[in-house]
Amino acid sequence: MGLLDDKVVLVNGGSQGVGAAVARAAAREGAVVAVSGRRPAPGEALVTELTREGHKAMFVRADLADAGQAGTVVGDVIASYGRVDCLVNSAGLTSRGSLLDTTPELFDQHIAINLRAPFFAMQAAVADMVARKAPGTVVNIITSSAHGGQSFLAPYVAAKAGLIGLTRNAAHAHRWDRVRINGLNIGWTATEGEDATQKAFHGAGDDWREEAAARLPMGKLGQPDEIADFVVLLLSDRSGVVTGSVIDWDQNVLGGLD
Repeated sequence: MGLLDDKVVLVNGGSQGVGAAVARAAAREGAVVAVSGRRPAPGEALVTELTREGHKAMFVRADLADAGQAGTVVGDVIASYGRVDCLVNSAGLTSRGSLLDTTPELFDQHIAINLRAPFFAMQAAVADMVARKAPGTVVNIITSSAHGGQSFLAPYVAAKAGLIGLTRNAAHAHRWDRVRINGLNIGWTATEGEDATQKAFHGAGDDWREEAAARLPMGKLGQPDEIADFVVLLLSDRSGVVTGSVIDWDQNVLGGLD
């Protein structure tokens, strides 16, 4: 449909999982795509895939735990393409920790990746939009666990709940700049990262996806390509004037009780 024709879209954490799906979907809708990540192999492989399909794409290697790099990624994209029209913050850390066993080091890691990196990436991207007096859009990938979450996700929930507040604050602050900023609280999703997490922290076998799907209302986990289509809609003009919204993208209903 060309929802993002000629837009420059930066996807932080875009080399795998939901981020990679967003990059593919944005490219199909006409965007020039930049993806960032720590590991060059998957990032460069994705860019090769996209360019072979005729899309413009680039990979920026960055450790988003470093606040400086979270901002300079935006500068690298501007240096290559002249601007950033759309930003997606999809990088995330999901390592486990409860209130009682989380160390200060683990807590700081979650804050760095799940909250501080989006803050400074948004700072740089929105500054570019404001300087150009151009409209822009941001989508933050958050989590349904930010409503409270599991006991073993305490630092993750703390950081992601902060990202909800940041999303709304920034959207309010820049609504007159025509910069729309929204968030997506995604539920349990079938990604490479989730596969590694289930096996590392929960002793899951190779069939964990099938077992999990059988326990879910829709009979499947969330799919990255479905999330990506929703993100593209929020990035595009087809989502109208919507800003400051944090949408629950999940099959479990907040507040619903059996």
